[in-house]
Amino acid sequence: MEKLKYPIGKFTEPASYTQVLRKEFIGILKNAPKRFEDAINSLSVTEKNIPYRDGGWTPIQVIHHVADSHMNSLIRIKLALTEDNPTIKPYDENAWITLSDSNSEIQSSLKILDGVHTRYVQLLESLSEEQFQRTCYHPESKIKMTIDYLIALYAWHSNHHLGHILLVKSR
Repeated sequence: MEKLKYPIGKFTEPASYTQVLRKEFIGILKNAPKRFEDAINSLSVTEKNIPYRDGGWTPIQVIHHVADSHMNSLIRIKLALTEDNPTIKPYDENAWITLSDSNSEIQSSLKILDGVHTRYVQLLESLSEEQFQRTCYHPESKIKMTIDYLIALYAWHSNHHLGHILLVKSR
């Protein structure tokens, strides 16, 4: 069950952040929209509606979730860049996935991913070393997160949910 829930393993924060590691994470974020589109388009209509595990989401819901999550991620980074350690707004991803737009056609969320990630990468590639150290505070996790941490997390998040879609394909 753990392998189905975390197909690439749980997120672990890197011991340190380097320019090489940042470029790797930014590369993952840059390529994520195309990888999601290719993965979802490789599925049949039936497969797109099969949860990746018992109690899990369908690939369609995964795409909508990633669009929701990564929109929030970009906003969190922009807040961290423009405010002094802002407290970010958590949201209930399981509640969001029950809303009608999370079961609609996926093209809108694929377009969101493409646009958000284009802006995400443009912004991240412009940051100075000091800006990667800017922070925001997550009140549920009770942790201060640097922009370095956020890009590592969302690079993992991209691969994590891509893994869920590929699990459906491999069944």
